[in-house]
Amino acid sequence: MAEVRERSQIAPQHKWDLSAIYSDDQAWEQALEQVETMVQALGSHSGHLSDGPDQLLACLQAVDGLRYELGRIVVYAHSQYSVDTRDQVANAHLGQAISLMAQAKSATAFVEPEMLDTGLDTLDAWCQETPALGIYAHSFHALRRRQQHVREPAVEELLGQVSDPFGTAESIHGVLADADMTFSDAVDSHGERHAVSQGTFDALMLHPDRKVRRTAYESYRDAHLSLKNAMAACLAAGVKRDVFIARARRYPDALSAAVLSSHVPPTVFHNVVDTFRANLPTWHRYWRLRREALGYQELYEYDIKAPLASSPVVPFGQALDWICDGLQPLGRDYVATVRQGVLKHNWVDVYPCQAKSSGAFSSGAPGTQPLVLMSYVDDVESLSTLAHELGHSMHSHLTWSTQPLVYADYSLFVAEVASNLNQALVRDHLLRTHSERDLQIALIEEAMSNYHRYLFLMPTLARFELETHRRAETGGPLTSSDLNTLMADLFEEAYGGELALERERVGITWARFHTHLYANFYVYQYATGIAGAQALATSILSGQPGAVGRYLAFLRAGASQYPLEALRNAGVDLSDAAAIQLAYDHVAGLVDRLAELLASS
Repeated sequence: MAEVRERSQIAPQHKWDLSAIYSDDQAWEQALEQVETMVQALGSHSGHLSDGPDQLLACLQAVDGLRYELGRIVVYAHSQYSVDTRDQVANAHLGQAISLMAQAKSATAFVEPEMLDTGLDTLDAWCQETPALGIYAHSFHALRRRQQHVREPAVEELLGQVSDPFGTAESIHGVLADADMTFSDAVDSHGERHAVSQGTFDALMLHPDRKVRRTAYESYRDAHLSLKNAMAACLAAGVKRDVFIARARRYPDALSAAVLSSHVPPTVFHNVVDTFRANLPTWHRYWRLRREALGYQELYEYDIKAPLASSPVVPFGQALDWICDGLQPLGRDYVATVRQGVLKHNWVDVYPCQAKSSGAFSSGAPGTQPLVLMSYVDDVESLSTLAHELGHSMHSHLTWSTQPLVYADYSLFVAEVASNLNQALVRDHLLRTHSERDLQIALIEEAMSNYHRYLFLMPTLARFELETHRRAETGGPLTSSDLNTLMADLFEEAYGGELALERERVGITWARFHTHLYANFYVYQYATGIAGAQALATSILSGQPGAVGRYLAFLRAGASQYPLEALRNAGVDLSDAAAIQLAYDHVAGLVDRLAELLASS
């Protein structure tokens, strides 16, 4: 039986070193006290922003300074908690950090209403008069575009104050999933047991032994089902929060609030859903191909990632070398930064351990290094996940290194482009340079797994999200039974009879996404992100003049441009459904290539 190690058993070079942010918890606590003082000091600016450009500049610089220090505090606390969700000290630190974020949001609530009272034309004139204020010009323009949704100071302050309790449902869902949920072991065909955890589940779904996959799947889904009522109550609260905030900000619905606040029209969301539904036949063909290749009478969800050939072992060091080779088109400096980040600066917390948060992510803030959390298990999928998260990390690193604090972030709409472009470049390199049939099949299977997540699972969750918010907006029920039935119905339509569905276990899929579904219409952006990445990767790999320079400029742009504008400047227009269709065309090509490889055996 393969045991999941305790964190103390992981070598230091494979773990984050959070002392690069704060030397120890005491230093973090001192920083917390200093930021609390900064929050209080902001009050001295209230009521004075119309006094002149110098007063406004002083306030905005104070806000930037607060966000810088607060970002470091949150990253330290969140990172501590993520690697051991049982750690009560870390849990307490994260709670303190979240509470402080809410205090800061409330304390800065006066800024935008006072700027609007001052007059946006006046602000534009002050930018011309005061060069130091000029860096905020784009943020003033963005404020102009959403001014009707900025409320009076008292309402803005209240919305800031409720952000902490409004995050409670998501927090509880995460604790249930990562700390309190227990899993029975998976069992293989020889009776050997395999530990199931949030960190090992994905690897078990790649196991060649069908009994391992089935029992791991049943263990994982049944554990979520055992907590379905509590998790449904959490998600219902999160959805109702979204509806409340949309109404408080005078948006017609939660979808509009989510997309328009990011300067993206709702048509982009609907383009994703419509294009997904139009391309379901490609997925149905893929499922048939898999079922025939595996020799099964029926294909189940736990067979979606069943290996079609011998899966190569890819140790972490080999993965990093292959990733760096694949990223060569982006230039020597880009590749050197990736390698040094991983090997010298401990960007990656590498291996699974007990109570580590599920999934993978890249986090950080200005003043910290990018921090990648994952559970590497020596396979092609782990290699791809590493490439993906390092794409996020490089996006963050280049933005933080280039932009002033006011723009030292980027919207969720563009976030998935850099990560998926990394994967596309690495995958292309390996497919071109490694002709071994098994590796070729493994690379295509990994690609299809990724596309399944981005262009099948996430659009299905987007449809689920749209319907749950509509129900909340009209007073409809959101019980666990309602959520499970809706989820199962959507998957039944999407799989089109090509999979044998266990409706109860399929229906609980929503409960797995205890971060994504609390981010108010986030998931559709996975589809736009991978579509944008594929288009830009194609232009880079084809040697299109200026493609690399435009892409690197996009990575450095942060929030200094609107999302659709930044991507158009890079070379792709995601307001056009045709750009999303191109990604599905690429999927169809991969299915063709896989069919040829399987036929050659």
